[in-house]
Amino acid sequence: MAGPEDTDIECMEAAYKVFNDPIHGHIALHPLLVKIIDTPQFQRLRNIKQLGGAYYVFPGASHNRFEHSIGVGYLAGKLAKSLQNKQPGLNITKRDILCVQIAGLCHDLGHGPFSHLFDKKFIPKARPDLKEDKKWTHEKASLDMLNHLITVNNLKPVMKGYRLELPVDLFFIEELIIGKRTYPHDPKKQLEHGGRKPEKYFLYEIVSNKRNSIDVDKWDYFARDCHHLGIKNNFDHDRFIKFARVCEVDKEKDAEEKLICTRDKGKFARVTDEDKKKEAEGRQICTRDKEVGNVYDFFQTRNCLHRRAYKHKVSNIVETMITEAFVLADQHLQFKGSDGKMFTMSTAIEDMVAYTKLTDNVFEQILVSTLEELALARAILENILNRRLYKCVGQFYTKKKINDTEEAIGMQLAGDEDINLTPNDLIVNVTKMNYGMGKKNPIDHVRFYRKSAPNRAFKIPRGQVSTLIPGHFQEWLIQVYCKRTDKESLGTARERFERWCNAQNEQEEQEANEGPN
Repeated sequence: MAGPEDTDIECMEAAYKVFNDPIHGHIALHPLLVKIIDTPQFQRLRNIKQLGGAYYVFPGASHNRFEHSIGVGYLAGKLAKSLQNKQPGLNITKRDILCVQIAGLCHDLGHGPFSHLFDKKFIPKARPDLKEDKKWTHEKASLDMLNHLITVNNLKPVMKGYRLELPVDLFFIEELIIGKRTYPHDPKKQLEHGGRKPEKYFLYEIVSNKRNSIDVDKWDYFARDCHHLGIKNNFDHDRFIKFARVCEVDKEKDAEEKLICTRDKGKFARVTDEDKKKEAEGRQICTRDKEVGNVYDFFQTRNCLHRRAYKHKVSNIVETMITEAFVLADQHLQFKGSDGKMFTMSTAIEDMVAYTKLTDNVFEQILVSTLEELALARAILENILNRRLYKCVGQFYTKKKINDTEEAIGMQLAGDEDINLTPNDLIVNVTKMNYGMGKKNPIDHVRFYRKSAPNRAFKIPRGQVSTLIPGHFQEWLIQVYCKRTDKESLGTARERFERWCNAQNEQEEQEANEGPN
């Protein structure tokens, strides 16, 4: 005869909702996740394009943050349950899994219109006061929206009904979303993670992994974006889950291996005391040594997507034009927030009631508006629809850091020669491209285990993988566009940009020949 707990489990399983996802197939979600999904704050994500302006270049890129968030919530639970089943000694509880799933589901609640266009392009121009120390990010907005969602939909009693312990579990969910580096044996820094104790710090690597950036957020958007873009995804996240295992990493033993995987002028560098301090010991999610190729494919896929889609020269200029229109329209569009107070697009981030109303539909609002104040913004958006885009003058990659501002480069290119080409006619975008961890090789921060020793973690130097692995993991992409589309202006702009590129190459070669001081 079934006991009361068995009956509760059966009832809960019956309450699970099944979604038919084009990427992950039929996925069953916990009823609490369904409660969150069925709120206006989450449904808002249906109207925010995952890839922003890329839809104007890639016809299939019509997917939204809504389905991506559901996919991340599913994968977060799948990885956590896999670890729970393989390693019961980790004491991963149903509470832990539910928290990780909620974090995955809600990690993108704070995105604005056209996703990264809003936080990377529009907000920096409309709200320069927020530039310092990243006072506003979409991750921080996700925490604000999550708390707003829980409050206005009275979900705290529901969360407690599913045996979550508040406020500690809500704090844990917020930590998982924002992503933090863990320091399990540093008492002072340990306080930064109040959601779970050090023996469960590996859970922070599931949704937003600050150790090496391998997390379920990227797993889903790699698979989903590649599917909709028509680009092949070489990374197999199901295989990674199959071989994922939590290992105890001993900092001292790890340092005894002498070599770290970063390379300095073709030689492997010894581990320094500073390196030892930076490496957080404790439990970490590791994978089999034979999977190192799949891990490198993960970062190659990321790089490929950035080059071919996210930083596509036409996608970028479409987003730049949309940004210009939004900046011009900012003060003329109003959104009602808390207590009836009105907010503009750029100030709506301060009020979640107003922010809930801010989606890609702003584009249509401007287009159909008859306000005279929106005439210039409307004209720019009409140019996009009629494919009257600014023209790409050229693009240039360099591993040398670009210290000049975009405005300064624009002034250099405009010059004062025979044709009247002004800095306002040129748009310069400087983008830092890397493997997710700046100049570092992220795989230096990935640990592996052997079949013969599944509980001992170690690093794999690049020399044991392939000699074809890149030696540099960061570069700068400079893209230049011209608003004037007549042949003479474009020809002049291209000629000057080519001269600028040649000067950069000569300087780079000269510095390489001179070597370090």
